[in-house]
Amino acid sequence: MNVRVKKLKANAKLPVYGSPDAAGADLYSLEEVTLSAGETAFVHTGIAVELPAGTVGLIYARSGLACKMGLAPANKVGVIDCDYRGEIVVALHNHGKTKATLAAGERIAQLVVAPYYTCEFEESDTLSETVRGVGGFGSTGRK
Repeated sequence: MNVRVKKLKANAKLPVYGSPDAAGADLYSLEEVTLSAGETAFVHTGIAVELPAGTVGLIYARSGLACKMGLAPANKVGVIDCDYRGEIVVALHNHGKTKATLAAGERIAQLVVAPYYTCEFEESDTLSETVRGVGGFGSTGRK
């Protein structure tokens, strides 16, 4: 599947997969950014994408950045609808205890393109029975 990418700034980098079987393509910071502990910053990528109809772009944390530096998307998972044509901006939050600086051109998050369903929601007085039923958080055990 091809995804058209428009560079909005000359120094922007296109998303790149880190390995042949990677699900997420790395997104890069357009400029240097410093985040104090507990701070959220809107990190510009300088790119816009044209996702195919029926797909969504999901912005996830890079595991190394999140685990080693405490930097991850503030909204946990960002959503890029296929009809959005604006710049991809990552709301990055510093969960760590110290200030963190990312250089321009550094990998900041990963983009996963996935299919989705658009549903018709209809009100109902009943739902089908299942073994789990109405059991909520932790109802299936810890194992």
